[in-house]
Amino acid sequence: MSAANTTDTSPAAAATEERATPEPTAIRTPEPATPQLVEVETPAITPVTEPIDDEELEIEGWDRTTSTSTSISTSIYRHSWENGRRFHSYKHGRYPIPNDDIEQNREDIKHAMMLEITDGKLYYAPLSKNAQKIIDFLVDDAEEEWMNGDNYDLVHMRSMSSVLKDIPKVLRHSYSALKPGGWLEMQELQAVLHCDDDTMPDDDGLLQYYKTLNSALTRFGMDLEMPRKLRSLLEEAGFVNIHHIPKKVPVGPWASDRYLRVAGLYLREAISHLIPATTSKSFRALGLSEAECEMIAMSARQALQDMSRHRYLPFHFWTAQKPE
Repeated sequence: MSAANTTDTSPAAAATEERATPEPTAIRTPEPATPQLVEVETPAITPVTEPIDDEELEIEGWDRTTSTSTSISTSIYRHSWENGRRFHSYKHGRYPIPNDDIEQNREDIKHAMMLEITDGKLYYAPLSKNAQKIIDFLVDDAEEEWMNGDNYDLVHMRSMSSVLKDIPKVLRHSYSALKPGGWLEMQELQAVLHCDDDTMPDDDGLLQYYKTLNSALTRFGMDLEMPRKLRSLLEEAGFVNIHHIPKKVPVGPWASDRYLRVAGLYLREAISHLIPATTSKSFRALGLSEAECEMIAMSARQALQDMSRHRYLPFHFWTAQKPE
C-alpha cells in the first residue's frame, strides 16, 4: 500500500484533527444601511447667447381644479397661523413651510417645471398597460401606518425625501403596499444650489439664502442632500431594479435649450415664492432677528434676477421595483 493511501487512525491524529476544527462563529445581524452620497456626472447646461423672446417669460395662471382626490384626516387638517401664513399644526407643526394657497400655487409651478424637464412624462416607472392601482397624492402622515390598502401597481412620491424624518420606515410602508412586481417612484428636487462654470461667487445672495435655509431646516430634522442618497435605503427596504435619472434645472431662463429656459423660469418663480415662506418660521429657528431675515431675503430676491450667474438645482428621479 502506498503512502498516499495510508490513513492514520491513531488517537494523536484524531486529537490534531479535532483541534483543527474551527469554532462556530456567532451570526451577527447587519446594521441598517447608512444613506450614501451618490455623485453622478450630468452634462453642464449651455447658457443662451441670443436674446430671449419676451413671450417665453410670461407665466399664466394655474388651474388647481383638476387635482386628484385627497384623503384628509381631522388632525392633518388642523392649521396654525404665523406672520400671516398658514402652517400645519399636526405633530406640533414640525413642517416649517406654509401649506396655504400661496404655497399650493408654488407646488403647481414646480409641477409645470417638472413636466418641462421630463418632456411631459408624469413618471418613468415602466408600468404595464393594465396598471390601475396607484398612490400618488394623499394628505396624510406617510410615516404612520398606511391605511389605504395594498396590492398597488405604483407608489408615487414627489419632494418628500428631504422632509421625512424616518425614510426607511416610509420605504417599508411603500414596499408592503405594492404588489409583487409593483414600482416605487420618487421625484426629488435637491434644494442645494450648484454652478458648473464659476459664475456664482461665494457671496452670491441666493447662495447665502440656500445655505441659511439648509441650516434652518436641519433644525427641523430635514436633510436637503437626501434626494441623492436614496439608493442604499431602497436596497435595504428590499427593492430591486433601482434606476436613478439625474437632471439639472437652471434657476431662471439662462439656458440655451428652450425647454430648460421655460423650466428655469418656473423654478425662479417657485423660489421667489419660497423666500418669504421660509424667512419667517424656518429662519427664526436659527435665532435670527426679523431684520436679519429680511436682509437675507432681500439679497436673495435681487440675486434671483441676475441671469449672468448660471445657478441650477439638481432633480433626482428614482424608480425601484418590488421583486416578482
